[in-house]
Amino acid sequence: MNLLKYDIAIFDMDGTILDTLEDLKDSLNYALRACGFPERTLSEVKNFVGNGIVKLIERAVPCDAGKTEKNEVRNIFNDYYSVHYADKTKPYDGITEMIKKIRNNHILTAVVSNKPDYGVQALCTQFFDGLFDYSTGMREGIEKKPHPASVNSILKKYGITADRAVYIGDSDVDIQTAQNAGTDCIIVDWGFRDRAELIAAGADTIVSSARDLYNLICGG
Repeated sequence: MNLLKYDIAIFDMDGTILDTLEDLKDSLNYALRACGFPERTLSEVKNFVGNGIVKLIERAVPCDAGKTEKNEVRNIFNDYYSVHYADKTKPYDGITEMIKKIRNNHILTAVVSNKPDYGVQALCTQFFDGLFDYSTGMREGIEKKPHPASVNSILKKYGITADRAVYIGDSDVDIQTAQNAGTDCIIVDWGFRDRAELIAAGADTIVSSARDLYNLICGG
């Protein structure tokens, strides 16, 4: 009999397991400069991320930018980021060891992100090779978070019911994703949203360390 609460732990990527903000900012500003637009600060970019690259670009360009200009910024961003996605990116403290310990408890692990899928796959390979049973980012024809399609697909793939799954993230999008999928939700406060904002967004369970996160997932 499985005495653990969960059969699978599904993680967001940016702001949850990886600090990707500097590389996102540098890539965004490279694309903005190339198109003659003003650059954005780290604080601004931190507030722009979470809903995928299309939304990131829409929030970063001037309000009078047209569709063609937005597409150009996005294409340049993707070309640059596909090369520079890990210049400054690194796992948050204790995350890698925590994931290993979760797996030692025979709990499956996965990543569902609104980051482009090429970035998700490359970063999982570079920083967490072999530590996730499944990972997916944004692809054509796939609904982005907070739509539960990607989470539901993983649960179906492994024959796991929503009540045996937990989704871990750092933003209101992640809270909504868990709600829409019917899974438990744990929110971390070291990512791209501050604690007050997370509480206002409806976060019931917030952790401040990888150790606390492990204890909630595996029961201590």
